[in-house]
Amino acid sequence: MALIEGKTGPWEMVIGLEVHAQVVSNAKLFSGAATAFGAEPNTQVSLVDAAMPGMLPVLNGECVAQAVRTGLGLKAKINLRSVFERKNYFYPDLPAGYQISQYKEPIVGEGTISIDLADGSSREIGIERLHLEQDAGKSLHDQNPNATYIDLNRAGVALMEIVSKPDLRSPEEAGAYLRKLRAILRYLGTCDGNMEEGSMRADVNLSLRRPGAPLGTRTETKNVNSIRFVQQAIEYEARRQLEILEEGGSIVQETRLFDGTTGRSRSLRSKEEAHDYRYFPDPDLLPLELEQGWVDELARHLPELPDEKRARFVEQYKLTPYEAGVLVADQETGVFFEAVAKGRDGKTAAAWVMGDYFAFLNKSGGTLADAKVDAAKLGGLLDLLADGTLSGRLAKEVHEEMWTTGESAAQVVERKGLKQVSDAGAIGAIVAEVLAKNPDQAQQMKDGNPKVVGWLVGQVMKASQGKANPAMVNKLLKEQLGL
Repeated sequence: MALIEGKTGPWEMVIGLEVHAQVVSNAKLFSGAATAFGAEPNTQVSLVDAAMPGMLPVLNGECVAQAVRTGLGLKAKINLRSVFERKNYFYPDLPAGYQISQYKEPIVGEGTISIDLADGSSREIGIERLHLEQDAGKSLHDQNPNATYIDLNRAGVALMEIVSKPDLRSPEEAGAYLRKLRAILRYLGTCDGNMEEGSMRADVNLSLRRPGAPLGTRTETKNVNSIRFVQQAIEYEARRQLEILEEGGSIVQETRLFDGTTGRSRSLRSKEEAHDYRYFPDPDLLPLELEQGWVDELARHLPELPDEKRARFVEQYKLTPYEAGVLVADQETGVFFEAVAKGRDGKTAAAWVMGDYFAFLNKSGGTLADAKVDAAKLGGLLDLLADGTLSGRLAKEVHEEMWTTGESAAQVVERKGLKQVSDAGAIGAIVAEVLAKNPDQAQQMKDGNPKVVGWLVGQVMKASQGKANPAMVNKLLKEQLGL
């Protein structure tokens, strides 16, 4: 349990997250308007989105399927009956004066997410619900000093609001939760998780209490658009509440906005309750009723998700849970690793992918899709390492050259003459020369000094320009010294 130490004793953070995830769909929730990111303002707006008189919403079936897939991926209860309701509030970029959402009867009920923590432990975080709703438009305050412009391209875009239980206890746990949730959504293909584009954002609910005491008054920090900012918002709000409580004050239930440039939040408005929105079933939409057979069919076609893939990597490739967790955190990375590891030693493949390969990939600033060294080329390098053509040191040299030229490992070895020497006669001659030049060290090795062995091996490797087979060098040293 992560506690904050105050002057009057310890306090516990209680955190819940409401994540708004944009559904991957070519059309909006109740209209056929496009959803592509980056379009010119107000070019993806139907008459339904603009709330023109007489327009009726028509539910997008693919958005429903995506919500159900997500619920299944969260091991949550799928409600075969759900109801769309009107959530009434006025805002300039909400043309109808209400948002079509779900309240009392959401499409997905309780579920769980297992998060992995830095100390190697894991925790189950409860999911309260997932419901479908429309997004609002966007108010642009920086286009004109005397006016606010409205862009309705996002109006009507389908969102899944995924509400956690108040089970999180630290900024680190919140970050782990968001990373795991984003990975699940990306594996499922139900949300792209691009927080910088606004397709996934989080509201942070936070309160402080004495350990074991009832829940305190919470605040909500709205629309935080990066995991780093979520963690900063939690740290700031916890400190702010701590100062108030330590001085004997009371927390006001309110909605706040976080500024990533300053690392601070400010009060936006007093927190609304559900009755303030005057929810009621949308008269233009019948209750949504699903068939269990359809849900079961969606479940049968779900992809392998991060937790299952991680367990398989540990079992199949003999990786540590940490190694497997790194490799499955991103779906593309997991696919790349398996392509490299196919028919090869999994531990070696993981070490290269997570070590030298990622280092060069990050340095290049590219992605796996456009990297000069693909899975086949990296696998070819590991084959030359496994069959003794290359030593570990030579393999690193060849790998670096591959990133420069885009050649295969075999091409680099051929062009630069880097093939490891395993000929006993050739290596034996170098060993004899090294021993002759260093009689004191040779005697120390004969006397059983283990430290000098590595030094003599290094001298032989240096004399052979790194091409001698290290195992054969060790063997020949012992033979020539009669050990």
